[in-house]
Amino acid sequence: MAKYEFKLPDIGEGIAEAEIVAWHVKVGDTIAEDQQIADMMTDKATVEMESPVAGKVVQLAGEVGDQIPIGSVLAVIETEGEAPSEAAPAPAAEEVPIADGAAEPTPAQAEELPTTSVETSKEPPRAPEPRVEPEVAKKEAGGPHVLASPAVRARARDLGIDLGQVKITGDRVRHSDLDAYLLYNGGSVSTRGAGAPRNDETIKVVGLRRRIAENMAASKRNIPHFAYVEECDVTDLEKLRADLNANRGERPKLTLLPLLITALCRALPKFPMLNARYDDEANVVTRYGAVHLGMATMTDAGLMVPVIRDAQAKNLWQLAGEILRLSEAARTATAKSEELSGSTFTLTSLGPLGGVASTPVINRPEVAILAPNRIVERPMFVPDGLGGERIEKRKTMNLSISCDHRVVDGYDAAAFVQEVKRLIETPVLLLAD
Repeated sequence: MAKYEFKLPDIGEGIAEAEIVAWHVKVGDTIAEDQQIADMMTDKATVEMESPVAGKVVQLAGEVGDQIPIGSVLAVIETEGEAPSEAAPAPAAEEVPIADGAAEPTPAQAEELPTTSVETSKEPPRAPEPRVEPEVAKKEAGGPHVLASPAVRARARDLGIDLGQVKITGDRVRHSDLDAYLLYNGGSVSTRGAGAPRNDETIKVVGLRRRIAENMAASKRNIPHFAYVEECDVTDLEKLRADLNANRGERPKLTLLPLLITALCRALPKFPMLNARYDDEANVVTRYGAVHLGMATMTDAGLMVPVIRDAQAKNLWQLAGEILRLSEAARTATAKSEELSGSTFTLTSLGPLGGVASTPVINRPEVAILAPNRIVERPMFVPDGLGGERIEKRKTMNLSISCDHRVVDGYDAAAFVQEVKRLIETPVLLLAD
């Protein structure tokens, strides 16, 4: 018997350490060569660590959330016979970049990340086993394992839903699949757990959630935020959107976001102090000519910010396509590193959950972030064309902006929002050259 020390390899990005976000083995386990033993997170990606040898795990480096230096021992494995020579570092799994930190993939996503390893055995190389698609795997195995995120599993557990009975529309069970299951079952599901108090839980903040916590704390700690809210009449804007969608052909359906992004791109050149990034260590503000627009996107793993590059150069349909593509890439953890960094201005929207006003936290080192709130209908006084006014039902929406008061003055923020308001209340201007 001999002991093999598996050291954490250099997994790129010039980093000095990586965080343990998941252990897949425990001390005492007997593992096979190439078996996944841990997920490690750098500042830019989450990678899978595979054992280069087979044997029994006798020591692990730390707990989930601990930082492990590159080159230090990650695991000690007891092997048969003499200790093998130091294996080449196991290549990192394909990186899954995230915004403002590194993403901890959901269990479903982790299973889909391709991995490679270095053969250390003298046995002839084995032919790779064919990859089984998730839905096929579920059927062939008799349904013991269903791909779903922790959030979906928790919701299904609370509702008493057997995930194996839920028809999926993609590669895993999603919230929309649970909604469809409830709809087709008349809302009738097991009452197991319904209304019962849940046990207290202690959850260690690791991975993407820790990155989000650190970034938000740094933003609020270092940036003196101020907020400004303005009401806009979007009745004509919504009518224009409906007309465009009615004649869109094969192009993607327009939501409000492409129209709002176009208005932002037309307004920002007049207010360059808002399309900027502030390096508070060097005390330098960089004002950008192009608009690289960040879109705050909620995923099962947490909040991510994919970036539409050169948004000012794209038309409404191109923007709609980019929104769909980047949102899906963020939610499936397939976005590239360059698609998740370098934004100069961020737009965050909760859609119909947007409330009447909000105070979004600035995506540091940017200096401003805009949040459109939900659209509501209410009576308003409008000109009657005869010199008087009449009461009419109109659609209104509030725009909430947060700015860095070190760089942006209140007057400039208000003037910028008023310009955006002018554009969206006269939407023909969005289509004019």
